[in-house]
Formats: sequence, C-alpha cells, structure tokens
Amino acid sequence: MPKFWPCLGALLMSAITLPGLSQTAPVRDDFFWLGEINKASAVINTEEGLLDRAIAPRIAAGLQSVLRAAAQPGAARPNLVITFEPLLIQAAGVEATLLHAGRSSQDMLATVRAAMMRDELLGLASALRRVNGTLVRLAGQHAGTIVPNYTNGVAAQPNSYGHYLLGHVAGFARDAERLHQAFARLDRSPMGTTVLNGTSWPLNRERMAHYLGFPATVDNAYDAAQILAAEMPVEIGAVVNSMAVHVGGFIEDVMTQYAQPRPWILLREGNGNTYVSSAMPQKRNPGLLNDTRAQASRVIALGVGRLIMQHNITPGMSDTKGTRDNMAVIGGAVRMLEAFDRVLNALVINPERALEELNLDWTASQEVADVLMREHRLPFRVGHHFASEIVTYARDHDIRPSDFPYAEAQRIYTETLRHEMQQENGVLPLSEAEFRAALDPVAIVRARATAGGPQPAEMTRMLAAAERELAAQEGWVREGRARIDGALAALDADFQRLLEAGR
Repeated sequence: MPKFWPCLGALLMSAITLPGLSQTAPVRDDFFWLGEINKASAVINTEEGLLDRAIAPRIAAGLQSVLRAAAQPGAARPNLVITFEPLLIQAAGVEATLLHAGRSSQDMLATVRAAMMRDELLGLASALRRVNGTLVRLAGQHAGTIVPNYTNGVAAQPNSYGHYLLGHVAGFARDAERLHQAFARLDRSPMGTTVLNGTSWPLNRERMAHYLGFPATVDNAYDAAQILAAEMPVEIGAVVNSMAVHVGGFIEDVMTQYAQPRPWILLREGNGNTYVSSAMPQKRNPGLLNDTRAQASRVIALGVGRLIMQHNITPGMSDTKGTRDNMAVIGGAVRMLEAFDRVLNALVINPERALEELNLDWTASQEVADVLMREHRLPFRVGHHFASEIVTYARDHDIRPSDFPYAEAQRIYTETLRHEMQQENGVLPLSEAEFRAALDPVAIVRARATAGGPQPAEMTRMLAAAERELAAQEGWVREGRARIDGALAALDADFQRLLEAGR
C-alpha cells in the first residue's frame, strides 16, 4: 500500500477537525470534482517537482478562494474546464495554469463524470438494498401463506407467497451483482491520460487515482477517454433496464388481481396508494402501481437511449458522455426503486381469499399425476392425461376440486388406462383420502422435495442465505463510500498543508 494512502479511520477523523472545512458534506457536482482534481494536481506536482514550491502555495490559495466563493448560496459553479480555469486565473494569476501540465479537458472531464456516476451508483445500490430487504422481510412473514402462481396469464400452481418473493429477491440480487461489476469497471481513474496517448510530463497517475478515491487507473490511455468513457453509460443503462424489467414484471402480476371483483392482493388504501375514480364511486384505482410501472418504463427508455446514442459514432465522441443525461438514467432508477419499495410496503395479502381462489380452480391437478408416478409407478403422461380429463369433466359440470366425486375419478382412471395403455378394468390406486390430499394446495406446498422449493426447510435455508446477501450488499456500499470519503479527507489534509506552507 502506498505511503500516501493512510489509515481510513484516521482520515475520516481528520476531516472533522481540519480548519476551514465545512462540517456539512459538499455537493459532489462537476465543479466539486474539478476542484478536487486541481487540489490533487497542486499537491502531487509540487511534491514531485513539477510545480515550483515557491509559487505553489500562492496557486493553492487562489484555488481555495475559488472553491470558497463557489460554496456560497447562489454562486456560479462552472462544470467545464474552460469555464473553471478563468476563475482560477483571476484568483491566482496566469501562473495558476501551470497546474494544467500534462492534463486535458478530455481526461479531466472523463474523471469528473466517472466520479459522479460512481457516487450515484452507490446511491442506486443503497436503494436496491432497501428493496431487497423489504422483499426478504415480507418473504419471512409469508413463508406459510399459500397463493396461486400464474404462467401464461393463467393460474398454474399453488405456492408459498414467501417463496414467490424469494424468486424476485434472486432476480434483484443478480441486478446487485451486475451493478457491482459495472461499478468496478467504472471505478478507475482516467486522469493523466490527456487526450489520446498520454503526455511527456511524468505525472503520477497512481497517486492521483488514490487521492480521488479510485482504487486503480484505466490502464490504456486511449481507452480512458475514448472507449471506456463512452461505453460505461451504455453498460449502466443495461443494468438499470434489468432492474426496471423486474419491477415491471412484479407490478403486472399484482395488477392481474385488480381485474377481479375480490382480489387476494391489493394496495392498502390511503397515503397516496390508491385514489377514488372521478366518475365511478366503487373504484379504488391503484395509482401507486400505475406510477411505479410508468417510472420503470421511463427508466427503460432512458437506458436504451444510452445505447442508441452511442450506436454508430466514432470513438471519443461526446454523445453519451453528458453528465445530465447519465445522472437522469441513474436518478430515474433510484426513484423507481423508492416507489417500488412503497408498493411492497403497501401490499395487503388475504391468505383466506388466496386459498379460496386455489380451491375454486384446479391448480393442484399436477400433483395427482406426480403422486401416481411417484407412489404407483404410473407413467407421468398417463397420469397427466387422467388429471386433465378430471379437469375437463369438472369444468363442464362446474365442480370444484373439493367437491369432485371420487366415483367419477375412478371411472375416468379406468377409461384413461384403457385408452393410453390398453389395460382393461384399471383400478385407481389412490384411496379417496389420498385423492383429496393430492388436491390440497397447502399439503402440496409443504410436501415439495425439490432443492430451492417452498417447503419449510428450504424456505428457512433460503431466507438465511438472503439475509447474508443483504449484509454483503450493505457492506459493499459502506466500504465504497468509506474509501472515497477517506481519500478525499487525505487530499484535504495534504492540500491544507500546502496552503499553510505559504503563510
């Protein structure tokens, strides 16, 4: 570890006591990071002999005055090198441009944008962690709540609602993994690469990277501002699109219930979750669901837009590099996740109504085929046809699973074996009690034996694993923020010493 990368805890403590530093965190906008780059350039180039020690404190004092003036309410905060530098010249004289040795707007702005997106991605990771935390908490509460699950828009099987939620947790956990991977590719310093192939000045890129909170530099100078800087917004767009797809899919599943006169899942009324129709007094429109789905669609439009704008342009063009557009992509994703977390906390599950819906339809019929194959070695397709014929007969005669005549099941079984296996006088090997048990949604879920299924033992295991994943996600964000804050505190301390050298 380099000697200029001191203990993180000591740095964070020093940030509290440094003279002249605000006790409130500064806004880390373009201007802020241009200031940090200039501070780091002053410290590093002075100590390494690229900037005359006799004039360095005066330049540092001028830079400090520019930063303090911009911190005042309503003050201008230029976001470009060419608009920042005139303020520095005015404060410290034209000699202040000696700081620009071996630098370019290209590598400076690439660094600024990477640092800003890095901060925003940490905020996005925190929002995603909150959503996952809510999903895991609800999954624990509803581990034993049995509900219908749907495929192709049709009720398909009974399941634990907690198991269903853990399925969504797995999807969002992959989003977190994608986010962490994208962050690692973004979290490299372009500073010191200038425009295309570097400079004849022996700049210490490694030290600059650490002062700005980057763990490493972008290795190839051409890549730094020409390829990576334009590529990362596209990758981040893809990452947030995946989150938006997961949010939208969940909401559409809930919306299916709103078409029913007696849904088993609704939004809790009040607090802006629902609103009454202006014309139809019985309606409680799910405004929060609609708004969150619209936000997810907006995020997808913005994310795909990053790819469209980068498509078919030469390397290094600025089309996708703009701070405002890239912040809008990430900021939109944060707002979407915040709204989605509100949705999750507003859900009201009616377990009795969910079980009633299961017992109104034949979502448990596959278990009949499974039991016949597992316990009595009947070929699955034969058992499947038997169960399917039961469902057809029941729907033709408006019979619920709990009311289906056992004698009719025996008759259908005999006919199925005659048709499928050319066996005469086949006898249903299930007793009436076994037949009814095979159609019990609660018993089916509890008897699942598949690893990763909804049975109690597996739910306990997966919930524990999800809790560990949540802790890892939280630790990742905390460590990332501590590293950046610690680096900036180190820079403040060393810049302060440069200022004091001129007094």
